[in-house]
Amino acid sequence: MHTERSAEILIGGEEYELLLTTKATKEIAARYGGLENLGDKLMKTENFEMAIDEIVWLITLLANQSILIHNLKNEDKRDLLTEETVELLTTPFDLAGYKNALTEALYKGTKRNIESEPDLKNAGAE
Repeated sequence: MHTERSAEILIGGEEYELLLTTKATKEIAARYGGLENLGDKLMKTENFEMAIDEIVWLITLLANQSILIHNLKNEDKRDLLTEETVELLTTPFDLAGYKNALTEALYKGTKRNIESEPDLKNAGAE
């Protein structure tokens, strides 16, 4: 669907796209003060339970973005994931494996493609 700006994971045997949207960025900013604070918050979480809660919240948020987009564009509506669903259908080992997909989705969602335009003014001077 959005492969140039998403990463895929399996939750309970079903494939989900992790997608960073403007909506998700606003929710991350509200929770952490911005994307730049996200890594610090995840690394400095006081205990294991809180770390798992934060990772599950982030996975749920990013996975739900592609579901929300699907529901916006299609008549066959899909149910959103809940944090409880993610917790029940995953293991701590799964969560550790999702780290790369989370990083990839965040990177793809924030990367900029910068292209230089030809400088026509200087091209004629040669």
